[in-house]
Amino acid sequence: MTDETEKPAKSPWTSKAALAGAAIGSAALAAAVLYASRRKERADKAKAAPNDTPPETD
Repeated sequence: MTDETEKPAKSPWTSKAALAGAAIGSAALAAAVLYASRRKERADKAKAAPNDTPPETD
């Protein structure tokens, strides 16, 4: 049988600082994804905009 006085080893991810770091990291990833998608939408919108001015010719 096992000795019940032994405590299991704690995971390094149980501290408040580690949880806060994971939360900040996930927020940073979410912000990067939103920024990239918004930038792509703007680039696609600018590419699709028609050019109303006729080309200059000499």
